[in-house]
Amino acid sequence: MVASKADPAREQTRHMAGASRQQSWHARRGRWMNRLHARLSTLARPATGFVSQPEPRTIGSFARGKQLIAGNFLFAGYLVEAPGTAIWDLPMPAPAFEDALHGFTWLDDLAAVGDHAARSRAQDWTMGWIARHGSGRGPGWSPDLTGRRMIRWINHALFLLAAQDKAGSEAYFRSLGQQTIFLSRRWAAAAPGLPRFEALTGLIYAGLTLEGMDRHVAPATRALARECRQQIGAEGGIPTRNPEELLEVFTLLTWAASVLSDAGRVSAKDHIRAIERIAPTLRALRHADGGLARFHGGGRGIEGRLDQALAASGVRATANTGLAMGYARLSAGRTSVIVDASAPPAAPVSQNAHASTLAFELTSGRRPVVVNCGSGVSFGEDWRRAGRATQSHSTLAIEGYSSSRLGARRLTGAQQRELLVEAPREVGVQQSAGQEGCSLTAWHDGYARTHGLIHARRLDLSFDGRSLRGEDTLGAFSDDDRTAFDRAMDRVRLQGIPYAVRFHLYPDVDAEIDMGGAAVSLALKSGEIWVFRHDGHAQLHLEPSVYLEKGRLKPRATKQIVLSSRVVDYAAQVNWTLAKAQETPQGLRDLVMDEEPGMPG
Repeated sequence: MVASKADPAREQTRHMAGASRQQSWHARRGRWMNRLHARLSTLARPATGFVSQPEPRTIGSFARGKQLIAGNFLFAGYLVEAPGTAIWDLPMPAPAFEDALHGFTWLDDLAAVGDHAARSRAQDWTMGWIARHGSGRGPGWSPDLTGRRMIRWINHALFLLAAQDKAGSEAYFRSLGQQTIFLSRRWAAAAPGLPRFEALTGLIYAGLTLEGMDRHVAPATRALARECRQQIGAEGGIPTRNPEELLEVFTLLTWAASVLSDAGRVSAKDHIRAIERIAPTLRALRHADGGLARFHGGGRGIEGRLDQALAASGVRATANTGLAMGYARLSAGRTSVIVDASAPPAAPVSQNAHASTLAFELTSGRRPVVVNCGSGVSFGEDWRRAGRATQSHSTLAIEGYSSSRLGARRLTGAQQRELLVEAPREVGVQQSAGQEGCSLTAWHDGYARTHGLIHARRLDLSFDGRSLRGEDTLGAFSDDDRTAFDRAMDRVRLQGIPYAVRFHLYPDVDAEIDMGGAAVSLALKSGEIWVFRHDGHAQLHLEPSVYLEKGRLKPRATKQIVLSSRVVDYAAQVNWTLAKAQETPQGLRDLVMDEEPGMPG
């Protein structure tokens, strides 16, 4: 018998398929256990009333609140128009839509409006949930949704209890107590990361504020400290490398620390140290306009939440050095550039990760200029897959390939999710700063196995932030790489390996081909004019693109600058610049009001 050499990729796929089946069984068992403990918890009749009530800390949207009052329910990318219909009578177009309802974050939006109509709906819909699901039925009885829901119920207690009759108040407190008992039994079943942080923060909130529930505080506080130690890296990052998810975790940790402090208790050292590690990382991931860089499934973040969380943390700003959760930041003047300078998240946590290695975003003042397309999760599976591809990011991609490939599926909740496989094995990065500005040189080998090519990118941001100079190289540098490149050339009959460098533009940027096709002029709403040029070694095109943004019904149309060429030898290089036009002043009074994020369109 002759033993053949195993294909590592095939073995990895087979292993992941087996893990997926095991995950499916665990998911079914977890849902059954949630239902069992939900029903058991509702048999209890806990004491009713508040010992203390924390100040509301969650931020809502006035515009979204008005939409809810008008009967326009926009959740998870689905719009249900049903004026005069109770929220629990709505048709449920998708599980994510239903989860959004049971998480009760919409209470923040109704509280932001705060008038009689908003309060009436908040009270009716909350009492409706208790009547229909308070006995332990429905999808809302999962640890993370329960924690999310309880935080909102407690935050907005005055809003929910104003002018409420005795029976309504008793039902409210009884349900809170029952949900606390459920969380005390099931928080450990929440997935590590954000779901478990939500569950534990909700349990701490309830234990500190509800009568007879203080026995749950100490175990939950110890568990939260342990999660901080295990899930928050030494550099203040999380395994998924999702900036928006990191913000949500940070927000929960600051809320938990504040409510513990208000109750005269001291947070665990690991809890406080996690907050201290995360704060500078989030500052490094914040663009000049205050929004987060959009990578690995994350968005810009809820308006105002980052500033609020950083202020509440009490952690002083420090100078950023090196990478922050795998991202490099270049900033000067009014310009910020954030680059994904590391490999994607490891396969077990890559169900929402993107093939975005060496992609960048650029923001000038209050105006995003170069962006990534973003997460297409709320627009369906096709858009979700498209948004994860390298071509949906502002970087170089070989035609038909991503720097990481989608592989085996993993069950997440009730849905199958594809993991990233064949990711870059090595990613190198060097940063420097001097009087002329700041520079980044980085490379990855994501195309070495398929084409024998290494992608290297150099970015130089001038000292005043007015100019970004880039250099993208594809090269076969070792003997093994050249052998692989020769095989790839044979497959295309020596016609060259096609590639493109893409620069996706923010939808508000007005882009036009200029200088007889040699440049692209970019006009921002602020009045700034940026000009994109290249060295002529590639073909310049201005093509359609999309901007995938949560809270909208469909992707927003935008444009992308594309430099396309072919690698015909062992190395190819493209040089480009993106610079403010000379007539654009260094500082502008940018007074144009933006459309509020999350509005339909």
